[in-house]
Amino acid sequence: MNSQALDKPNLLNIYLLEAKTETTRLLRTPGFSIPTLLFPIMFYTFFGIIFSMNPATMPTYLMITYAVFGVIGPALFSFGVGIAIERGQGWFDLKEVSPMPASAYIISRISLTFIFAAVIVVLLFAIGAVFGGVQLMRWQWISLFFIFVLGSLPFCAIGMTLGLYLKSSSAPATVNLIYLPMGFLSGLWMPINFLPEVMQQFANILPPYHLAQLALKITNMDLGFPVVLHLSVLAVYALLFIVLALKSYNKKDKQ
Repeated sequence: MNSQALDKPNLLNIYLLEAKTETTRLLRTPGFSIPTLLFPIMFYTFFGIIFSMNPATMPTYLMITYAVFGVIGPALFSFGVGIAIERGQGWFDLKEVSPMPASAYIISRISLTFIFAAVIVVLLFAIGAVFGGVQLMRWQWISLFFIFVLGSLPFCAIGMTLGLYLKSSSAPATVNLIYLPMGFLSGLWMPINFLPEVMQQFANILPPYHLAQLALKITNMDLGFPVVLHLSVLAVYALLFIVLALKSYNKKDKQ
């Protein structure tokens, strides 16, 4: 057997090792892991269960919308803040010149987002079922889980663009200024029909609104717009921000 073939690193192993390293590093960073995991759970416990205005439907509705709010966080902060800080510290440039394929860096952060998203969703499901009395069929639980986890992908693209454009010093504040208002205006903190008409119309251009409506359709709690509309908006956002990220990356490469 060719000795060079034996020495050649396995691409899958590189992806797995980089994903494991990134996950371990952020799990050891309480400033990222604790707020990311606890905020959506805390908000849902207070507003979806303890202070629920309608115990019959609100725990189910807000479990879904706070799950959307929860999975957006890891995507925006892992990419947006993480990349900006690593650029500021020089780690991003070091990884660029290392033998590691560039795709491993992106896949590791997507994997990290999926892991945190999955943990948040499972915790919200458990709290909703045990304390909120949420009762769904098995196919609904499974469908919601995959919608939430895979639905974080467009926000990974948004976060990646923010991370390439923002400075390390301004990234955390800027991402928060996008994340929190976007969640509120998309109807994730309270049912969208509780918001003024103008704000309801504005929500139609925001990606979290469409991910929430896609998930709410599983429980027949959505506003009735077609699935293809929600998928199309999310796909447009993903493609738009991937293009912006590539443009920023290529511009940096030429400098």
